[in-house]
Amino acid sequence: MPRAQELADRVERHISGGCTAKQLRELVLADLRRALPFEGYVFVLTDPVTRVGTSPMSDLPRLSWPRVPEYIRARYLTPVNRWDDLLGSGARSLLAATGGKPERSLIWREMLRDLGVIDTAAVAFGDRHGCWGYLELFRTGWPPFTSAETAALTALSGPVATGLREALGRTFTPPDPPVPPTGPATVILDPELRLRKPTAAAAAALLRLHPADESMPPVPNSIYNAGAALVAAEHELPIGPTWARVHLGDSRWVTVKANRTDGGDIAVTIAPSTTAERLDLFARAHALSARETEVLSLLAAGFDTHRMAAEMTISEHTVHDHVKAVLAKGGARTRTTVVSRALGIT
Repeated sequence: MPRAQELADRVERHISGGCTAKQLRELVLADLRRALPFEGYVFVLTDPVTRVGTSPMSDLPRLSWPRVPEYIRARYLTPVNRWDDLLGSGARSLLAATGGKPERSLIWREMLRDLGVIDTAAVAFGDRHGCWGYLELFRTGWPPFTSAETAALTALSGPVATGLREALGRTFTPPDPPVPPTGPATVILDPELRLRKPTAAAAAALLRLHPADESMPPVPNSIYNAGAALVAAEHELPIGPTWARVHLGDSRWVTVKANRTDGGDIAVTIAPSTTAERLDLFARAHALSARETEVLSLLAAGFDTHRMAAEMTISEHTVHDHVKAVLAKGGARTRTTVVSRALGIT
C-alpha cells in the first residue's frame, strides 16, 4: 500500500482544487480504495460544535434502508471507536479497540455481525475549530486492518479536517436569486427512530432537507442522527447537544434539533439556522480567532469601528486589524460583503 505520507499529499492536492465536501469525500475514498481493501464505508459530516452527523455518504452491503435508523441508533450508543472518542487520538480498528473481542461493541453485536463484518477502521476529522466529520471502513474478509493501515488513516485526519472545514466555508455565499427558507416544521420519530406519519408542513420540509448534490433517502439522515444523539444522551453516553446545522445547498442552512415528547416519542424540529448559529459556523469554517469571531458578530449587529472599540475595550487601530483579518479569511473586500456571506442575505 502507498505510504501514509503519500496519501496525505494526495489529499492536500484535492484540497487545493477547491472541491465541495462531497467531492472531497469521493476523492479520499477513491484514494483509499487503491491503497487498502474494504467492502463498505460510512463517511459523515458533523456539526463542528455538537458532533452530530449531518450529511452522510455510505455503502454498507446487505444493510437495507428500513434498518438505517437502527444502525444509526446503535452507532450513537456504542462508545467504542465513536468519533468523539477518536478525536485527537488517530485511527483505530475495532479489533484493536476491543482487544480482539468485537462482541464488546454493541453495534457489532446488533448490526455488523449480521452484515458479515469482521473488522472496522475508524478515524475522526477534527481541529481546534471543531469536529468536521468521520470515516469508518468495513472489512468482511481476513486479514483485519493492520497498524500500517490505521496509521495511513491517521495521517489523513489533519488534511481531511482542513479540507472539509474549508469546503463548508465556501458554501457561505449570498443567494442569487434569493431562495425561500425551509421550515419550521416538526418530524416525529418513535423511540426506535422509526418515522411517524409527518404533517403536511413536515413532509414539505423533508423534501427540501437535502443538499442539491446528495442522494434522496425517504428521510434525511440528519433527522435520525439528531434523534440518536438524544437517545445516547438519555443513556448517559452523550456525544454533544442534540442539534446540528445542515447545509441545503446555495447559502441555506437549517438547524435540526431533537427533544423527547410527553408521550415518549422524539420530536425533531427543522428551522432556518439563526443569525448566531450561522455566525458561529462561518467563523469556525473560516478559522477565525476568538477576537475575530467577536468582531464578526459586532459587524453583523451594525457596529462601526468606534462602537466596536468601546465594546471590546481595545483601540480603533486594533479593531481595524481584526476587521482586516476577518475580511481576508472570509474572502470579502468589504464589511457589508462579509456579513452578507455569513448571514446568506443580499
